[in-house]
Amino acid sequence: MNILIINHYAGSPEMGMEFRPYYFAREWIKSGHKVDIIAGDYSHLRRINPEVRRDFQEELIDDIHYHWIRTGPYEGNGVKRAVTMARFVSKLWLYTDKIIKEIAPDVIICSSTYPIDTYVGQRIRKKSKKRVKLIHEVHDMWPISPMEIGGMSKHNPFIIVMQMAENSFCKNSDVIASLLPAAKEYFTEHGMAPKKFIHIPNGVVLEEWKTPEEIPKEVKDYLEFNRNNGMFNLCFFGSINATYNIDVLIDAIIARNKDDIRVVFIGKGTDKDELIRRTQGHESMFAFFEPISKKSIPSLFDYVDASFVGAKSQKIFRFGISMNKLFDSMMGGKPILYMVDAPNNYIKEYNCGVTVNGNAENDLIDGLNILMEISCEEKKKLGNNGHNAAMNVFNYRSIAKKLLDTM
Repeated sequence: MNILIINHYAGSPEMGMEFRPYYFAREWIKSGHKVDIIAGDYSHLRRINPEVRRDFQEELIDDIHYHWIRTGPYEGNGVKRAVTMARFVSKLWLYTDKIIKEIAPDVIICSSTYPIDTYVGQRIRKKSKKRVKLIHEVHDMWPISPMEIGGMSKHNPFIIVMQMAENSFCKNSDVIASLLPAAKEYFTEHGMAPKKFIHIPNGVVLEEWKTPEEIPKEVKDYLEFNRNNGMFNLCFFGSINATYNIDVLIDAIIARNKDDIRVVFIGKGTDKDELIRRTQGHESMFAFFEPISKKSIPSLFDYVDASFVGAKSQKIFRFGISMNKLFDSMMGGKPILYMVDAPNNYIKEYNCGVTVNGNAENDLIDGLNILMEISCEEKKKLGNNGHNAAMNVFNYRSIAKKLLDTM
């Protein structure tokens, strides 16, 4: 098949996030299919953005055909970002005939964060001379996310446009593939036939765990020193922001007042300086390091004893959650201390760690104590359970096949 992914923010391992379209494409190419990705020339998620001189400038990355659209840069979530969305979609609308002629898709996956790319997919399907399947992939719940998290009014013209697009993809897509497992009822209320829904989570890339890079020496030395002195290494990696309950973790470790755990934070974030200040007077319990390469995450788990995955409770989590760091932590083969309120709880489902409810410091203290009291054999069993789940369920080889079978 010729598979076309429309994703404004698609990236690659070299450029940076988002990685999901790349990982899917690579797996489908291994199965003999041709994959084209149409993306914008700028994304705030990428480390490196491509230099694009003309619309539909093509670049071959690991046998994936990328087609870049000039949309221009933006900062934050203001008017300028909305303009780039309109620019991206309107250009694809105008170049529909070119897409049909040169790419000739059999399957179209509309996968941008925002839903208005559905109109382009529907137009290509309608104008194509052959039968084309249209899949809409949902990453974030728009327009609910900008309303509930960003505080935008349902009467805002931007929200009205996004709501119309959401209703349209619910009614007109052949399949709706959602990262969020509990969103089916919501989409049904907005016009989706229930049989169209399929849950496709995030996952890990198995190949990246076969030949990992070593972690930086200062991180390795710190973790080894702790172990040699009988300390338990609890690790958080990712964006160092309070939204991930890092502030609650710091307060719980201090309030617990036991000298048997060292907490290691690896990453950068807007709240990092404030969170470091929060540890003052208890610096021996905590260490903060700069981000490490994604390829060295597997090596990190050779030196840590458990990982922490948390997030502040939000109403939007009622649809479910699919955090990349959770699947990396499962693959790492160590117990997970999990502090997220969402209907899907893979820690409980696969018995791979300790779950703590909500944002309560006392609950987290109890969770820390439970984790420390578990025997070495039980800790190993919990870690193996998570690793096996990632190996067999939450990996891009498996989930790409699941979506391919749907096609």
